[in-house]
Formats: sequence, C-alpha cells, structure tokens
Amino acid sequence: MTEKIAVMGAGTMGSGIAQIAVEAGFAVTVVDTEQAFVDRGIGGIKKFLEKKVAKGTYTQEQFKAMDGRLSGTTDIKKAVEGAVMVVEAVFENIDLKKEIFQKLDGLCPKEVILASNTSTLSISVIAGVTKNPSRVIGTHYFSPVPLMRLVEVIRGKETSDATAAKTVELCKKFGKTPIVVKDIPGFIVNRFLCLIYNEAANMIHNGSASAQDIDMAMKLGCNWPMGITEIIDLAGVDVCAFAMEAMYQMTGEERYKPSPLFAKMLAEKKLGRKTGEGFYKYNNK
Repeated sequence: MTEKIAVMGAGTMGSGIAQIAVEAGFAVTVVDTEQAFVDRGIGGIKKFLEKKVAKGTYTQEQFKAMDGRLSGTTDIKKAVEGAVMVVEAVFENIDLKKEIFQKLDGLCPKEVILASNTSTLSISVIAGVTKNPSRVIGTHYFSPVPLMRLVEVIRGKETSDATAAKTVELCKKFGKTPIVVKDIPGFIVNRFLCLIYNEAANMIHNGSASAQDIDMAMKLGCNWPMGITEIIDLAGVDVCAFAMEAMYQMTGEERYKPSPLFAKMLAEKKLGRKTGEGFYKYNNK
C-alpha cells in the first residue's frame, strides 16, 4: 500500500515538499485555506514534472502515475486522513503554527508524525500545545526544495526516538540528506544565514554597496552559486524578514534585528520572485 504524506500550505515550500514526496512514490495531498492557492500549488508541481518529462527524466507513464498520486483540498480533515506524516509549511508565525498543530493533534491518530518546516521557531514550543508532543518534530527544507539536498531534522524536548528515526528514514526516501540538530533558535543554517541576509540588507540600506556588487562578491570571492540577495528573492523577502524577526525575538541579540530595508520592501510588496520584484526585477509572465 502506498504511504501518504499530507502537506499544509501550497506555497513555494509546501509545493516543493509535496513534489519530492510524490516523486519518491508517496501519495500526497496538499491543503490550503483557499482553492485558488491549492490549484496554483498543484499546477506548479505539474509544470515542474512536465519539464522533467520533456528532458527525458520521466516517461509520460511515470508522469501520469505521479499525477494520480497528487491531490489537493481545502479540507484539513480530508487531507490528513490516512497520512503517515503531516508536514506544516505555512509562514513563520508561532501563533498560526500552534493553532495548526493543536488542530492536527486532534485530527490525527497518535502514531502520525507531525512535522514543521519552520526555519527558526522552537519545535518544543510548537509541540507544547499538543497532547502528543512525542510525535512532533521539525523538518526544515531549503528552497528550492527539489534541488536542495539538506533537511535539518529538529528534535524537540519530548520528540521520541521512534519519531526521529522514522522522520530521518522518510527524508532519505524523499532523496534528501537529513542531519539531526538541536532545538536552538535558527538551528544551524539559518543561525548563519540570518546574519548574512541582514548584513547585506544593511549595506544596501546605508549605501555601502549595491545588491549586484554584493552578489558578485560572494559568487566570485566565495564561490557561492547564488548571491545573497538572489537567495533572498528566491526564498521570499517576507520569509527571510519573518525569520530574522523570530531570531531577534528569541535571542534578544541586536545582530539579528531586521534591517530597516526589509520593512520598507515589505510595505512596498517587493517580496522577490513571487511578486515580480525584490532586490531585482523579474518577468513573471
């Protein structure tokens, strides 16, 4: 019998997680608050899979099989029915995540793993609103999910050994390399990245350097495949800003206080690739 994964959130991260799961042979249901969001997420996944068919990575038959295992809904109860794991992939808001996990805890049998794709927030705090905190864990994927190899698997204070072992096993089946990390603010990767994002934004804000020069410096001087502001635009300016604000609130350290440039870009709806403009302009047509 094909195992099922449910993904909460049909945005960039949720769609990416759903894609790698369906490519790995799992049945996947994506759920979001509005049908338009669900349709857009499912449509994006199919578009990526069709490109792989065109490149010869998959046959038309394989595409049809994956398409048959992929579904979407606005009904949370329907989405999680029969799932072995539910992955929450909504934006970085602790109150929203608590609300979702409390609801999932009541809907899912106790053996179902409840995973959060949070990039900074405490798994222990999220798990604290559930009656079964031993089955709550963090699975922090990186954007773009189908291409990035790493998954940070975060154990909360009460996450069981069985939950951690099964999560690592599932991540490997998804084609990822999981590392188990401690439940500290920002975990490993974002503990560094938030500082780098913030420094780049502050340099641009105070006129020390342009986005283009910063990106060129990191690509040519550090051999990065993408520049700092290119990464922010890809992940979402809002996503990165929320992550930094969360880091600042959790640590109280001034170095994590978001640059004023982020507030300005959020107010102007310059959120990166998804809105057509961030640090760079994009043609989304």
